[in-house]
Amino acid sequence: MRRYKSVFQIILAIAMVVIGILHFTHTERFEKVVPDFLPYHLSLVYGSGFLEVLAGVGLLIPSVSRFAARFLAVFYIVIFPANLYQAINNIEVAGLPHDSPLIWLRFPFLALLVSWAWWLTRDDINEAPE
Repeated sequence: MRRYKSVFQIILAIAMVVIGILHFTHTERFEKVVPDFLPYHLSLVYGSGFLEVLAGVGLLIPSVSRFAARFLAVFYIVIFPANLYQAINNIEVAGLPHDSPLIWLRFPFLALLVSWAWWLTRDDINEAPE
């Protein structure tokens, strides 16, 4: 199980770094989904991108990987309003399929991400050594 966990940790780390970088290279896509009631849309996009890159790298550093995984579990919950805003307002984002059911399918995926990140925080004390 540890081997699988390591693989999933690396996959999540790479995904977070790539998505974080996209916040800097495709800012308009991310600005569109920042809810209107929040100020400083561009700053929020840059800040969240920076945090995603930092957390992705943190997942690969053993001394901080557990903290990075906990941070990501909370982070995915914090970005929930942006996803809800996009779904309710049917906001089209370039580069993503625009179909209302697909937009709403992001919510189970967010729950999966929260679970995935939280799983990475858990000790593997109940498993046999490999």
